[in-house]
Amino acid sequence: MFLLENHLAQQIVERTMAIIGNNINVMNHAGIIIGSGDQKRLGEKHDGALLALQRGCTVEIDQQTSRNLKGALPGINLVLKIQEQIIGVVGITGDPDECRNYANLVKMSAEMIVEQASLTEQLQWDRRHREEFISSWINNKQNPSELLDWAKRLDIDMSAPRVAVVIRFRNSEQPMSLKDMRKVVELLEYPKRDNLVAVQSMNEMVVLKPATFKHGKWDSADESRRIDLLLARLKENKIQSLDIALGHFFEGDEAVALSYQSAKLTLAAGTLKHSPQHKHLYDQLRLPVLLSPLKKSWQGKQLRSAFKRLQQADTNGQLVKTLITLFESEHSQAECAKKLFIHRNTLRYRIKRIHEISKVDPEQFSGLMELYIGYLLKGDLER
Repeated sequence: MFLLENHLAQQIVERTMAIIGNNINVMNHAGIIIGSGDQKRLGEKHDGALLALQRGCTVEIDQQTSRNLKGALPGINLVLKIQEQIIGVVGITGDPDECRNYANLVKMSAEMIVEQASLTEQLQWDRRHREEFISSWINNKQNPSELLDWAKRLDIDMSAPRVAVVIRFRNSEQPMSLKDMRKVVELLEYPKRDNLVAVQSMNEMVVLKPATFKHGKWDSADESRRIDLLLARLKENKIQSLDIALGHFFEGDEAVALSYQSAKLTLAAGTLKHSPQHKHLYDQLRLPVLLSPLKKSWQGKQLRSAFKRLQQADTNGQLVKTLITLFESEHSQAECAKKLFIHRNTLRYRIKRIHEISKVDPEQFSGLMELYIGYLLKGDLER
């Protein structure tokens, strides 16, 4: 049952009094005045409203009748209904003969305000319910059969292939404004895109978007282009301090939960060094994402140890930069020297120093890989 609340009752009073000038009272289902042009009357019991509620119809009160009724002045009391249920009474103060002509107009206006509020409340409830479902889905909080029943009630097709996107507002100390949050959600949902959007906090939201395919395979390039379009639209709306991470597409019973996990780890890897980039893709960050579970294990500690020795000795960061460039040059010393704008002999000297300090030889590809993994894991820990 819809309950008529004080703030809505006062809204009815203010809107209708702006049109007709007479004092308006709004009473709840118990006949208590919860909205009035005369603030002193708030909280009083209105016998005229009680009569209207008991009879289920309009009650007119003239001057003589009002003397026998508590809290009632001459006027007309009309029951307010929503979906055929009586939720309260709206009263117009004044001579019934003078009020009668516009009484039904006041009732109609009041019921329209109530219906709009009820619809808004229902939409908000639906959104909250959908967000709770999405949260349970991505975090595997519900058993599969219960989740499927829940999805059917919400008219959500869980079998449709989806990929997760995580959006996070960059300023963690100051939450995103509600206005900006609503605008982001609006851009994600309209026009109809079949995106499932859930606000996780005032700084983060998750989007489960329909996966697109090309030649029978998931088209990550198309998903990337769509993120570019979204970023452009956000920029047009002066919303730029966001990071957007696209996870990987999975198949199977836990596909959505795995995609969400990959998107979260992609976001963490992409924002590790405070990159100016706003878009972070799993396909471009596969290695740090896939290695991230190692960071708290003994194996991860072993992998970090060699790089840690190098980092502690490398006070100006020159050797670490050389190590990273050598890896990105696919172990080609010629390419590495070219990118660093140094002579090959200088590069050889630096590689020798890296070997001496770390006790791992970067001239061997396995050694270079170990040091680079140590770099990735060390950075992740010290984020």
